Amino acid sequence: MNGITTPEILNDLKNLISYSIINKNIETANFQLLHKELVKRYFDARKVSINYEDHSIDLQLPVGDNKYTNITFECQDLERFLKSCLKKDEESLFFYQNLLSQYNVVSAA
Repeated sequence: MNGITTPEILNDLKNLISYSIINKNIETANFQLLHKELVKRYFDARKVSINYEDHSIDLQLPVGDNKYTNITFECQDLERFLKSCLKKDEESLFFYQNLLSQYNVVSAA
């Protein structure tokens, strides 16, 4: 992965999450999409919707072959929740590195 280590990728993504929560209304960066992508990745979900005002997340979770169930849960601390969704497997790290490149975050290697 271009000489970038797992801790660097995770730290950079955690920093991006923190920045994105503070600046989530900056339309040019589309941080809301970042938040949805992290939740989708962690839960293998689809149709993720985050209501920032009500502090809730709606998503569809897989329950079988091509079967999904709707789930809504409250999330008072979105930043903490998103950081807890990070995985350390190689496929996820590659996904995170791609996310970081989309937001022009350069790791200090």
